[in-house]
Amino acid sequence: MAPKQDKAAAKEAARARRAASRAKRGQIFEAFKMQRREDKGLLPWMLGVFLGSAAVAFGVGLIFGLQWVLLPLGLAVGALLAVVVFGRRVQRNVYGKAEGQPGAAAWALENLRGKWKVTPAVAGTTQLDAVHRVIGRPGVVLVAEGAQHRVKALLAQEKKRVSRVVGETPIYDVIVGNDEGQIPLKGLQGYLMKLPRNISPAQVDTMEARLTALASRGAALPKGPMPQGAKMRNVQRTMRRR
Repeated sequence: MAPKQDKAAAKEAARARRAASRAKRGQIFEAFKMQRREDKGLLPWMLGVFLGSAAVAFGVGLIFGLQWVLLPLGLAVGALLAVVVFGRRVQRNVYGKAEGQPGAAAWALENLRGKWKVTPAVAGTTQLDAVHRVIGRPGVVLVAEGAQHRVKALLAQEKKRVSRVVGETPIYDVIVGNDEGQIPLKGLQGYLMKLPRNISPAQVDTMEARLTALASRGAALPKGPMPQGAKMRNVQRTMRRR
């Protein structure tokens, strides 16, 4: 009975993997169609890097008499580069739509790769300004979004609150925006990844446990960028009650 059960389980697992793969391909194809409608330069760029890579490989192969050997390699590299171009242009489009929307910075932070502990909206205002807390190898990073003249005070207050708990651990603060001294939304993840590593992974977990004990006073921001023109009255009413 056990071997039959194992075979059935293996078949079921294989079926699930195939279904997940089909679903993923479908999502990528839908994303491609959507991006193609909005980005007229997508196909020219993808074809350009694909054919350019093949041409370079073929040209180098002609010099050494290996053109038919290097051509498949050039095609493979060209296909990979075309996928990279597609991903970059989709990402740029998504960030362009999200920029300036309440909750956009929180959305970008929650999509960070790696061992980052993100707590959205640890402090906020009824105007949907917010400070988000990120804990990682650099230490503690406070990320603010909203009107600069309001979030500066929020940042200072939250930094003072956090410093009482983290001791000598470095605390960084940044305001998301396009003005001087601010970090654009599309550059936020890159900024965090470039910060120096000051604490160990174990210290990251310890720091998160300590800071979790702090009472959350943040605004109830959405999980992602708010649609343009969305009604804010209910959200603001909820925050005023707090």
